Amino acid sequence: MKTNRRCRALLAVSLNLMALLFSTTAFITTHWCEGTQRVPKPNCGKDKKTNCLNYSGNETANETNQNVVHYSWETGDDRFLFRYFHTGIWYSCEENINAAGEKCRSFIDLAPASEKGVLWLSVVSEVLYIMLLVVGFSLMCLELFHSSNVIDGLKLNAFAAVFTVLSGLLGMVAHMMYTQVFQVTVSLGPEDWRPHSWDYGWSFCLAWGSFTCCMAASVTTLNSYTKTVIEFRHKRKIFEQGFREEQTFLDQEAIKYFRERSVQSVSGRRFVTLKEFQAMERELDNVKEELKCLKWKVRHIGDPEPPHPEDSKRYNGYTLTELKAMVQFENDPYKAAHKILTALFSDVYLLQHSVAEQACNSNSAPMPKIDPELYMVYCNILKSLFPGISSQTLREKTQRVQKRIQKEVQ
Repeated sequence: MKTNRRCRALLAVSLNLMALLFSTTAFITTHWCEGTQRVPKPNCGKDKKTNCLNYSGNETANETNQNVVHYSWETGDDRFLFRYFHTGIWYSCEENINAAGEKCRSFIDLAPASEKGVLWLSVVSEVLYIMLLVVGFSLMCLELFHSSNVIDGLKLNAFAAVFTVLSGLLGMVAHMMYTQVFQVTVSLGPEDWRPHSWDYGWSFCLAWGSFTCCMAASVTTLNSYTKTVIEFRHKRKIFEQGFREEQTFLDQEAIKYFRERSVQSVSGRRFVTLKEFQAMERELDNVKEELKCLKWKVRHIGDPEPPHPEDSKRYNGYTLTELKAMVQFENDPYKAAHKILTALFSDVYLLQHSVAEQACNSNSAPMPKIDPELYMVYCNILKSLFPGISSQTLREKTQRVQKRIQKEVQ
């Protein structure tokens, strides 16, 4: 699950970065539209001998005598030049027919007065489009590289998707408004600028390519968010179902236990002693505490785990992290119990202490109980390693380890 989520996040970040680069490039370049303009050919002169009008075949006739009528045999489109031009959001540049290079002028000044407001709205929308792309890209990077918690990652995913969708909508509106302004300018713009033929350029293609990548990034981010939520809910449902089955099993075991005790009491005509009643009460309290812990864990699935101050505390010279590391690859509960017990207690201590109450009909001297704090640490480690293990099973494993140590000593 984590690998798939990371791959989707990488794909979304890559698409968002491409959209950001494409939109920035298109915004600062002047090749949204390009084509040709038809302009009259200039008169030929000393410095201009090609692509010009030559009257009566004499290059200097127009300069020597201004009173003489001159004629040119060029007619129709031969009297005009078709110069290349390209236009962006900020400038319109055209080929200079009198010298090398290009001359540029502001496209905002070329637009008709009725369309300048729309053009400025297009510019503002383009700027907001790029800014929202930057915000979405930052949130995606933050979720990819600095979010280790699932819930925090989902929140960042949601915000990144919202910002990316908003930026895509603004970009689409900005591109359409600019296209409308350019088409009106072609018809109502200055006569010396109006193009003879035109088409969309590579900057325009980059702008719409940026919009496509932006929407693809937003869809990928939303897909990652939705898929993670569905997987999370599915796992939570499975956990709750297992919890209900375990609770039902515990209830049945408790009912069976009390029925057996009641049958024994009736058949033997013996009442339950005070010690036995107190022992049953303690067992019921332990079961209730375990159920409370399980309910709390179900309610707080996915919440960020608080820091563990126990790591700074040592148990018989070992920290909690070191004890867990001893058995993290152990599959046998008995071997894991043996390792933890021998690390927390000495052999002599285990032989002189017990994990269960002394039986009331036992003739031997009662043994003191094992240190409750260390025993709780031991139980918590095994329960985290083997989630299905019960307290009764832990006591049996402990007693089995004690018997083995006793045999080794003998």
